[in-house]
Amino acid sequence: MFERVYAMLVKEFLELKRDRWALFRLVVPLVMQVLIYGYAATFTVSHVSTAVLDLDGSQASRDLISRFTANGRFDIVDFARSQKEIAHELDAGRAQVAVVIQAGFARALGQGRGAPLQVLVDGTNSNTALIALGYVSKIVAQYQGDWVATGWQPRAGAAQPAITVALQERPWFNEGLDDRWFFIPGVIGTLTLLQVVSLTAFAVVREREVGTLEQIMVSPIHPVEFILGKTVPSFLIGLGDVAIVATLGVTWFDVAFVGSVFVMMAGVILFLLAVIGLGLLLSTFSRTQQQAFALNFFLVNPIFILSGFAFPISAMPRVLQWLTYLNPLRYFLVVLRAVFLKGVGLGVLWPQLAAMTALGLVMLGVSVLRFKKSLD
Repeated sequence: MFERVYAMLVKEFLELKRDRWALFRLVVPLVMQVLIYGYAATFTVSHVSTAVLDLDGSQASRDLISRFTANGRFDIVDFARSQKEIAHELDAGRAQVAVVIQAGFARALGQGRGAPLQVLVDGTNSNTALIALGYVSKIVAQYQGDWVATGWQPRAGAAQPAITVALQERPWFNEGLDDRWFFIPGVIGTLTLLQVVSLTAFAVVREREVGTLEQIMVSPIHPVEFILGKTVPSFLIGLGDVAIVATLGVTWFDVAFVGSVFVMMAGVILFLLAVIGLGLLLSTFSRTQQQAFALNFFLVNPIFILSGFAFPISAMPRVLQWLTYLNPLRYFLVVLRAVFLKGVGLGVLWPQLAAMTALGLVMLGVSVLRFKKSLD
């Protein structure tokens, strides 16, 4: 079996070596898209997931929190009980913003002193961070204006002060709020998806279209060996794509990489298995390369849109949010950004890795069964 699979691999790479335009298409468009995304792409997001820690527990602090819930810009996902819990919510990606009201907040307001309000922002998505800080500033400005007008009770002999709520802004994971730190890890997933699905689907369909598939199948090679021979090159090329984009992101755009290469590679391998299964599935529905191209366009664009790369999943209709759970790119983007910028490990990312494993097994299983049936 090994000899026959090896012969198929040699055949595939020899064809790739002889096709100079294929080499051009694999490398140059990839680099160009990384540069375009890195320099030009920017998006606006909404519905900011927020964790709140109220250490004051006063009427004033509860009034301020109610401003966030009534504003419509923030979704309160957790009322934390400690700073440690706040940090965990940010590390796990469940909260993009954390609001910490320190003890003595109401007393400081009543005495006319600046009352500290700490705002922690997950800077992996710099657009969300900047927008959230702008919303926080507006809410606080309105709150302190209302407090002076209706809530402040002056002490005897004290002049009315200018009440100031001090914002202690701390953008976590992306202190410079650089857009590229958010986009480049996402580009790794999207470009790898485009390349690998196309390569897998077109490699099989091309054999059928030119009439060589029948010749291969009457040879001693088995269907499973043929599938391995066609998909392993796509897998290796996918690894190369990840290496190229990640290297450009770190060296050219100075994107931080603070996590584990092992965790990232685990995510890459699981994601590649899922998208190879998708490409193989496309090949079973296509008889020509034109059909494969049309199906590729029909499926890949929704996968991109429903991944959370360009448009926040929380802002989508509920039905579309459910559909995103079937999208391997959704989970892969979480893994990439968490590993690149947060440095978190398997203890936090295991749900995403488990989801990609399940999707990969299902897609590969269905694709192989359909492909074997089409060959028979």
